[in-house]
Amino acid sequence: MKLLITGGAGCLGSNLIERYIPLGHEICVIDNFSTGKREVVPETDRLTVVEGSVTSQDLVDSVMENFKPEVIIHSAASYKNPDDWEEDAATNVLGSIYVTKAAEKAGVKKIVNFQTALCYGRPEYIPIPVSHPTRPFTSYGISKTAGEAYMLNSNVNVVSLRLANICGPRSSIVPIPTFYTRLKQGKSCFCSDTIRDFIDIQDFFSLMDILLLADIETGVYNVSTGQGKSILDVFNRVADYLNISDRNVPIVPPEQMM
Repeated sequence: MKLLITGGAGCLGSNLIERYIPLGHEICVIDNFSTGKREVVPETDRLTVVEGSVTSQDLVDSVMENFKPEVIIHSAASYKNPDDWEEDAATNVLGSIYVTKAAEKAGVKKIVNFQTALCYGRPEYIPIPVSHPTRPFTSYGISKTAGEAYMLNSNVNVVSLRLANICGPRSSIVPIPTFYTRLKQGKSCFCSDTIRDFIDIQDFFSLMDILLLADIETGVYNVSTGQGKSILDVFNRVADYLNISDRNVPIVPPEQMM
């Protein structure tokens, strides 16, 4: 199968490349390496890397026309600076529009979109059903939710995955690697007063294997275990692994982290 992965140098994209290249798939990656790393997408057979951003409509159109993907995995996202609304809107909204419009024109079979469970904001109840109102309050969540809405309004088969926290190689912004790195360096930590759902990347792979081949109706789908863990639970697990006994860690309300 010919797969186009936007944001292919990120955590999820690069892990999918490592999974699918050995299975014989041909992959093209678009990434501007603002958050992903160039070395995680090395030159190899059946892998083409295009350096650039999905915010360039000309680039997206050119890749779509030349590579002719059967399925697009839309993983590109801007999230690094919560105050850079313009960049978030450009990548997460306009970029999603450009990818979808180009896919529509090229007759792409399916787009698997990586959305965030942050689209629900502070949920009224858990587990969170897909019918829960979307109330994002961060720039990342707002822009990703707007981009998702545009994609679902297209004539392409869009399967939008509202992802909980996926844990695997090269995860860098979720609590586990953050706590591990800081504790190994002897630095202090703090925990947010929140509950999160954590998914092992092998389970995520199992889902993606199904999505590539199965006929899935256009729509939104929650991807989670349905079992919440507090950030303090995660901190204690990491501290146990590192045999750290001093665990004086402040608990910070979510609103103080914005």
